Amino acid sequence: MNRDELMTALNRVMREVSGQGVIYSQAVAARLGVGGTELECLDCVVLRGGATAGDLARATGLTTGAITGVIDRLERAGYARREPDPADRRKVLVKATPAVATEIAPLYRPMAEASAAAMARYDDDALALLLDFLTTTYKAAVEATEALRAGAASNVAD
Repeated sequence: MNRDELMTALNRVMREVSGQGVIYSQAVAARLGVGGTELECLDCVVLRGGATAGDLARATGLTTGAITGVIDRLERAGYARREPDPADRRKVLVKATPAVATEIAPLYRPMAEASAAAMARYDDDALALLLDFLTTTYKAAVEATEALRAGAASNVAD
């Protein structure tokens, strides 16, 4: 394959991996009886060790009002709780509850094991390259999402 063919094939596989991740998350959400948005917001909370409603709104593009509903549903399901922010008592942090580790994490174990088996094929240099590639690609995806949202907002205003 030449470079263009490689890049096309890589983009296709990245789309397939991303899509499969969404499908897997939807299956987990259905098993738990929560929505996909709730599960993705909860993952943002877990990855950050806690998040404010504003953090979640910025990460997802949802309004703070919509995020309030998401947090309410996560609390009712027993997967999140609101706590005062120790750095700024005016703010509230959303934190994951222990139920995330006991009820949700096991549902991701098959995916984690499959990923670990796939990564085991690569030496440390290759893993470092993959990490750099995925980190760079993630940052590019965030920028593209922000640009799309900004364009959508400006199109509405036009």
